[in-house]
Amino acid sequence: MSEIKFAFEDLKVYEKSLDFIDMVYDITCLFPKEETYRLTSQFIRAANSIALNIAEGSGDTNAQFNRYLTMAANSIRECVVCSKIAQRQDYITKENEKKLREKLAELSKMIVGLQKYLTKK
Repeated sequence: MSEIKFAFEDLKVYEKSLDFIDMVYDITCLFPKEETYRLTSQFIRAANSIALNIAEGSGDTNAQFNRYLTMAANSIRECVVCSKIAQRQDYITKENEKKLREKLAELSKMIVGLQKYLTKK
């Protein structure tokens, strides 16, 4: 029996967003317990929102997909702030923050590229 696949699952930006989510889960499990319902929760929600918005918008018109990609980009910026807060509070190292920011910059560039492609179609 073959696996049922949705079109958005073939998007590289979607795959990269899932990789980022994995990173966030790995890093936030090291946060202090008192952050569970504060920064940890916010960071995970923002990271998940990137992939969720890509998936949700992909089956719609190009204009609607573009709108959802904008929401994904907003979540990327939210993750930048979460990673900076985590670093400033010494929950993560500067090296880990750098890795997170590199992944976020890559996702951001991919989203901008996809948005440009959609507006030219």
